[in-house]
Amino acid sequence: MTRPYVTLSCAMSLDGYLDSAAPHKLPMSNSADFDRVDQLRADSDAILVGASTLRRDDPRLMVRSPERQLVRTAAGLPCSPTKVTVTATGEIPCEAAFFREGDAEKIVYCPREVAPGLAARLDGTATVVGLGRGEMAMAEVLDDLEARGIRRLMVEGGGHVHTQFLVDQLADELQLVVAPFFVGEARAPRFVEAGRFPWNAKHRATLAETRQIGDVVLLRYALSDRFSLEGDESACARRPLARS
Repeated sequence: MTRPYVTLSCAMSLDGYLDSAAPHKLPMSNSADFDRVDQLRADSDAILVGASTLRRDDPRLMVRSPERQLVRTAAGLPCSPTKVTVTATGEIPCEAAFFREGDAEKIVYCPREVAPGLAARLDGTATVVGLGRGEMAMAEVLDDLEARGIRRLMVEGGGHVHTQFLVDQLADELQLVVAPFFVGEARAPRFVEAGRFPWNAKHRATLAETRQIGDVVLLRYALSDRFSLEGDESACARRPLARS
C-alpha cells in the first residue's frame, strides 16, 4: 500500500498566525500567490481541511481558474479535486460551501459512533466514513483515501490538522508562505499547536526552495524521501482515478 503524497499548504503572518481573531478571514497572501495555490489544487486529487476550518472560513475548496478546470476535464478528471474534511464530534455546518458548491466528490471522516447521525444530517450530500473512536487518526484517513484512488493530497489546515500530520510524520512536503506583517492576537489561530515534532534543533527540516512572490515569500520544505521522486507530479499527467 502506498499512501497519498501529502502536501501541507499554509500562509501565516510573521508571528506565526493563520488569521486574526476577528470573524472575517484575514488575507495572508496576494493575488499571485492565490494563483499558485490554485495550481496546486488543480494538481491534486483531493483537498483536506479540518472541521474548524469549515466552521470558521467556509471554504469552497475548488479550482478557480476555468483554464485549469478544462485541463483537468480533458485528462478525465472532475473540474476540482475531491473535498475531504475530518471531525471528531460531527459538529459541521451542513449548509457550508464545502457541501453546496461544485460537483466534486465530498468525503467526511469521523469516529464510528458519530457516523450514523452525521450521515443522516448530511442526507447524501457527502460520503461519511467512520474510523476509530474519538480523535481522528490521520494515518487511517490516508489509508482509506489510498483505497479510493487518491494519490496526491493537499492539506489546507487548520493548525490542529497541520499539527497532526507533522507530529505523526505523515507529510511529504510543506509549502509555507510568510506574509509581511504581524497579527499579535493571543486568541488568533496559529500555524501549528504544541506537539513533539520530528524536526527540531537537532533534526532540521530540509529547505528545498525559496521563492519571492510579490510581497510574500514561499518556503518549500522536503519532509520525506518521496519529495524529489513525486513532488512535482501533476494529477493531470496521470490517468483518471479509479473510484471505489
